[in-house]
Amino acid sequence: MNRFFVEGAHENGERVRIDAADAHHMRDVLRLHDGDCVEIIDSASQAFVARLTPSGEQLFVTLVEKYDPPPAPRLRVDVAQAMPKGAKMDFVVEKATELGAGAVIPFSSDRTIAHGVGPERLKRWRRIAKSAAEQCGRRDVPAVTDPADFAAVLGRFCAYDVVLFAWEGAREPLRDQLPALVANAHSVLLVIGPEGGFSRDEVEAAKAGGAATISLGDRIMRTETAALALLAILHYMTAEERSAQHDRRSKSA
Repeated sequence: MNRFFVEGAHENGERVRIDAADAHHMRDVLRLHDGDCVEIIDSASQAFVARLTPSGEQLFVTLVEKYDPPPAPRLRVDVAQAMPKGAKMDFVVEKATELGAGAVIPFSSDRTIAHGVGPERLKRWRRIAKSAAEQCGRRDVPAVTDPADFAAVLGRFCAYDVVLFAWEGAREPLRDQLPALVANAHSVLLVIGPEGGFSRDEVEAAKAGGAATISLGDRIMRTETAALALLAILHYMTAEERSAQHDRRSKSA
């Protein structure tokens, strides 16, 4: 079923109004009709089967059946992304959402080119995150925070079990470093620099704040690629872990 997110916490039998953008998508893009079913996720991450019940110009759904979603992944991974120029941040937000990022934290640093992000651009990033979450079948929409400066990102380090600071000067191979870093972690922050990389002062400040500097290999990736590569690696690692747990449960049964 097609998935949509609604505000608020709800219960079976409730009638919920669909916002204009999603109503347009249901009616004009998906060509859904009265009585068709969709999946609804509310702000409490509850999942419902819902039936379309139009009323005049507005579109409502009736929540027919609530069901339990699969368990959340063990590892929450947030992305602090130095804002790239142009529309590259749109790409980062969309793909980070698809790859399971818990939040996207845009920030400016010493070598950031993009500055002065206005409210309309921030709204656009949040719309992209919502649309990508619906498309890829997520049960939540990652937060896209207000843009911050590098000092504010440093202040967030203490909220995470592990901070991975992508830096081309790191030398230890990622395959030797990463498994031990995240083995017992429940929350990880990926910190990705701008087009020009981090300054030496920023690297030293990150190290002093407890971050682990990591390298993605001999190739220097574009800023919009680095976070996605790391998210994919972490997704693979946790998917392997979940598969092993499933196999153990099946054998014990």
